[in-house]
Amino acid sequence: MQDTAPPEITPEVVAAHGLKPDEYQRLLKILGREPSMTELGIFSVMWSEHCSYKSSRFWLKTLPTSGAKVIQGPGENAGVVDLGDGDAAIFKMESHNHPSYIEPYQGAATGVGGIMRDVFTMGARPVANLNALRFGDPSHPKTRHLVSGVVSGIGGYGNCVGVPTVGGEVNFNAGYNGNILVNAMCVGLAKTDKIFYSAAKGVGLPVVYTGSKTGRDGIHGATMASAEFDDKSEEKRPTVQVGDPFTEKLLIEACLELMASDAIIAIQDMGAAGLTSSTSEMADKGGVGIELNLDHVPQREENMTAYEMMLSESQERMLMILKPGREPEAEAIFTKWGLDFAVIGVTTDTGRMVVTHKGKVEADLPVPVLANSAPIYERPWFAHVPPQPVLPQWVKAPNGNLNALKTMMGAPALASRRWVWEQYDHMVMGDTVGRPGGDAAVVRVHGTKKGIAATCDVTPRYVAADPEMGTKQAVVETWRNLTAVGADPIAITDNMNFGNPERPEIMGQFVGSVKGMAEACRVLDYPVVSGNVSLYNETNGVGIPPTPAIGGVGLIPDIAFMADIRLKRDGDLLIAIGREQGWLGQSLYQEIICEKLEGAPPPVDLADEIKAGRLVRALIREKKVSAVHDVSDGGLLVAIAEMALASLDPVTGARLGVELFAYEGKLPHHAIWFGEDQGRYVLSVDPAKAEEVIERARLLALPARIVGRTGGDSIVLKGEDPLPLSDLAEINESWLPQYMAGEL
Repeated sequence: MQDTAPPEITPEVVAAHGLKPDEYQRLLKILGREPSMTELGIFSVMWSEHCSYKSSRFWLKTLPTSGAKVIQGPGENAGVVDLGDGDAAIFKMESHNHPSYIEPYQGAATGVGGIMRDVFTMGARPVANLNALRFGDPSHPKTRHLVSGVVSGIGGYGNCVGVPTVGGEVNFNAGYNGNILVNAMCVGLAKTDKIFYSAAKGVGLPVVYTGSKTGRDGIHGATMASAEFDDKSEEKRPTVQVGDPFTEKLLIEACLELMASDAIIAIQDMGAAGLTSSTSEMADKGGVGIELNLDHVPQREENMTAYEMMLSESQERMLMILKPGREPEAEAIFTKWGLDFAVIGVTTDTGRMVVTHKGKVEADLPVPVLANSAPIYERPWFAHVPPQPVLPQWVKAPNGNLNALKTMMGAPALASRRWVWEQYDHMVMGDTVGRPGGDAAVVRVHGTKKGIAATCDVTPRYVAADPEMGTKQAVVETWRNLTAVGADPIAITDNMNFGNPERPEIMGQFVGSVKGMAEACRVLDYPVVSGNVSLYNETNGVGIPPTPAIGGVGLIPDIAFMADIRLKRDGDLLIAIGREQGWLGQSLYQEIICEKLEGAPPPVDLADEIKAGRLVRALIREKKVSAVHDVSDGGLLVAIAEMALASLDPVTGARLGVELFAYEGKLPHHAIWFGEDQGRYVLSVDPAKAEEVIERARLLALPARIVGRTGGDSIVLKGEDPLPLSDLAEINESWLPQYMAGEL
């Protein structure tokens, strides 16, 4: 596409750029003239849903984003929280959904690369990657291919860069058949006095490009990510970026080396919308103008136009504003690391972005307008009416609870994800102390006794039934996961994945979800410090299940006092803490055993969550418990089974079994064992300390009861045949490898 003789900007051209007719009229009114093709391209990406958040910003402003430990909330590349002693954690989660469906390996790989750049551009060394993945029904013809490509892309990129992938979640549901979700999260470590921001403050400062050369990959990636899919989605393959993890590793090291000096005034990675978003956002935050000469942009393809260079989303690129005169020092560092380095512009006092190429002005736009003029929609919505609760006696009981457990533990929803995480290097860097497979991953703050705990979670079936309560549950689930390893929860990042917001029922899901998140975060003092909104996740008018993924980060003051889910001692008593109502609505038991899914999701009591969380963290730090697991998907019996399966002795190959005690209450037994009541934990406790633990729970008005004793090599329940853990492990471990091998 040449700008020297631009074609007439027709309605078809406008529509191809993702702008609606009224939005184009808004643009004409702002500019007072017809835009050039380059300017149209620039505005189209800046006004895309992906970059402007035009459908969600109104509601996102209602989220709590500040707190005692928050150094930087939303508005920068990533959120920053204080870990004490001059240490800070920098983290964020982002989506790469559409690209990963079209080209799963590169889509997932560049999602990982992009989120790491968001973190290290702020001065942090990435120390942990996590991901939240949603695929279609296992029987769908594309699912196996997509799982293979996405997992390979995540592992290939993260392993090569040398950042451990320590946690996440993988789930399957037919609602994602036409639109999978790939949400990538990264956590980095920095010093509180060496955090870098993106505001380009000052005039006459050099604008520096570094990293990989610019190509034609990813052009209009942001626009593509802001549109629905249809039967021609495969044609969008050229909009998927191509990643190079080895270049990313070099870029990390070069940036951190330069950051050790005082040469950098501002820095921003070139993510969605590439040069366009990075330059306009930096200039706007700094209150300056910017002049770019695209002749100096390193290019890997011939005859690239201004339009292509401004919209390219080629990976592994950074933009910096340096102090005048520091260019040679910076260039020497990037040249040493084998990276391109070029001065491509200067900051000005004009307040305008002026883009020239081959002696011609291709764009001349007011920076404040470019950065802030996207329409903000308060879209029509209607509140979702939650279904009525399902009473436990209405859900049929199977032939034996242990038989039901076997069926559930071998189903796609609960089968072991070992096949996935064993493809990720989770031990590189040597600081991973809490591995995949537990409630939360734990990474040591290098050189200290502190540990960062991180997790991500959401239960879309709950959110679909009741967006507000379901999202509240997603927040408290991450809070419990952090608590269960002994961490003080600090803050969250989120990835809001929804369908078309122009449909009131979908916008209603989003609004309800934000309300639930806001309430939970406010009450738990667990603020939102970063995040991402991904809308238009639908194909041929069919939207995905609403999926507000929550990433939580917490701090373990001393990793000598951390917990995991692994049963360790023969003769321990298992104590369940929390209220039991036998809640089977929207439960996995109902879905897998009863083959239906109905009713309201389990309610969340935030006051109880706080009390239980404080108690569990105190017990962990007092060494009163030897194992901890929160109760979530599948209920109490599944949680206990997971603790027993995790008890594998790597030398002997033996596992520690459990004798379950008979329940003597009024609720149906299947509802007690499989109900998904919230706010609960299972603790493994020395019998000599059991009464103390129970009494401390009761003093907080929290129900607590002994549910079993460790011992043997089976799960034993009176009146049923014992379930050998070796059999249960085979059932649990075999589904995913067999599925991926094409044996199922």
